[in-house]
Amino acid sequence: MTQDEELTKLALAMAFKLYSSQDFPAYLPKLNSLYEDLFAGGKGFRSKLVGLIADPLVMEQSTQVLLNQTIEFIHNASLLHDDLVDRSQLRRGKKAAWLKYTPEYAVLAGDYLLARVMVNLSGFGNIKLVQYTSQVISDLLEGEWLQDSIVGDYFVTLEQLDRIHNLKTASLFKWCLRAPFIAHERYDESLHKLLEELGTILGQLFQRGDDLLDYDIRNDEGKAILGDLKSGYLNSFGTFLTKDMERSQIDRLIKSKNLNDLYLIFATDLEVGKKLFLQKVSEFDALNEKIIQLYEHHLTMLQSLLPEKEKAIIDNLKPLTEILYWRRKPK
Repeated sequence: MTQDEELTKLALAMAFKLYSSQDFPAYLPKLNSLYEDLFAGGKGFRSKLVGLIADPLVMEQSTQVLLNQTIEFIHNASLLHDDLVDRSQLRRGKKAAWLKYTPEYAVLAGDYLLARVMVNLSGFGNIKLVQYTSQVISDLLEGEWLQDSIVGDYFVTLEQLDRIHNLKTASLFKWCLRAPFIAHERYDESLHKLLEELGTILGQLFQRGDDLLDYDIRNDEGKAILGDLKSGYLNSFGTFLTKDMERSQIDRLIKSKNLNDLYLIFATDLEVGKKLFLQKVSEFDALNEKIIQLYEHHLTMLQSLLPEKEKAIIDNLKPLTEILYWRRKPK
């Protein structure tokens, strides 16, 4: 790889941090400081996902940078609003923006990011991309409303949560897969239907994998244990646990202060209770393994719709279920 190619690759990987003077004017120093804090430490996974599609399409670098910025701006705007609504005190190991800069600044900063998305995309001149991105932002906000409405509801169903996660989490994954084709002016309906399905599954798997971290399953990230539950939110795995529980057991689950409290719901002996709990994890994994098989089936169908020079997209997308659900690091 030449030096120019290495620099280009680095620029694309970090594109969501390449702010223009129009996006973040120097006369708004607090705004710039807030965004530096917000983006620092982010993995930029969604912009990398865009690259998995855009690279085989041989896209103009400026277009890919625009797409990378767009998805990172939308994602981080949602984090600003999420942290304020949830009163989360930390984001990426640092004090959340609403605490450091005031709630008002956090709201304004999130709104500003979304506004810049629309300004930048409008300048690109692809009306279909603007329309689709607007719909995704609308879906994201609808998902936020629905999620907030179930806080404290310990009888929510997995189907209800799937609907919320499809709007809130999967909408961004779907955008990452579809937006490069739209920017490339590829509008084949069969292609986009498949990409939509793939994005839906990836979002669902990511969310369910993330929900397991809350119960310290494959929690290499060191996420706070039972954080969702203590916030009054029964996530997808918590919902899976409660579907066969009696009311008295659900009451004990809600009041669990640590994992040992949780294990003792399943048996009076701690070790037996832990084994029964881990059996539930295996059942949840088996449920999601079926979704992974559907994802692989869709990839096979997608392969038939792509010309030979773009089939690298399939190889790029194959490992994602391992990364997003099983939380295994890419080789």
